[in-house]
Amino acid sequence: MMLKLLALVSLLPAWTTMVSAHAVYARQYDTAPTTGPSGDDHEFQAPGPNDARGPCPGLNTLANHGYLPRDGTNITIPIVLQAVLDGFNVGPDVVMLAAKGALIAAETPDFFNLTEIALHETFEHDISLSREDFHVDPNNDNIHFNETVFTTLANSNSGVGYYNATSAGEVQKERQAIQNAANAQLINNVKGFKIRSRESSLYIAVMGNATAGLGTKAPKNYVQIFFREERLPIAEGWKKNDILITEDVLRPIQKEIERLSEFQPSGVQPNPWIRLGPSGDIDPLTANSI
Repeated sequence: MMLKLLALVSLLPAWTTMVSAHAVYARQYDTAPTTGPSGDDHEFQAPGPNDARGPCPGLNTLANHGYLPRDGTNITIPIVLQAVLDGFNVGPDVVMLAAKGALIAAETPDFFNLTEIALHETFEHDISLSREDFHVDPNNDNIHFNETVFTTLANSNSGVGYYNATSAGEVQKERQAIQNAANAQLINNVKGFKIRSRESSLYIAVMGNATAGLGTKAPKNYVQIFFREERLPIAEGWKKNDILITEDVLRPIQKEIERLSEFQPSGVQPNPWIRLGPSGDIDPLTANSI
């Protein structure tokens, strides 16, 4: 998806209402402690064995820092809006519709947990930057970080200390070629491509200085910590962008990534449908369930 949950919105009309960076969306929640061991509300704390985590490094990071419930459960749309604003300075026009989309994957009508959003082909997708494809991993594990998969991104843009829109597009092109060869059940349609491109634009903008627009550079060590540890690299010098990251900020970065990805649809499912719930068909049109 950056970020699987956040990226879904790129397929949908933008919600254009702008808000103050001090807006409050989330009601107080008490499903999990928000403080770390030292009492800091947003200190990094690795998840415990019973905490829910999913395929999205961005949302996992927000839970690890207490912007989302640390147990990764009972997440509502207002909680997501507040978390991405407070943790990443990402605006509601980027995440509102995606947050609503997360409920499609959930068993309950009004909240979700981070594991549920791994439901294959709702907005979870093949050709991830850091997870193996659902049908390639022997345990169908599309949730946990995979170093082998991540190597493509980690080793990109050699000779400099940053990633940018150019390198992100080249990574997407390479990842598509790798998974075309590896996954006999690959699903690589325009829906997945748009989500992947939104994810890539988000890690560049959030980890970089987005005031540079298309020239934004995301330091490699920040991006690698974000993916590998699901931690904000605050100790290494990262800080939130001074500007609110909106659709307008992301658009030129994403368009350049898409151009350099040289996307070609491939695989077994060309219809760009969203899977309509845990018991839904991956392609409801072909299955005559929609």
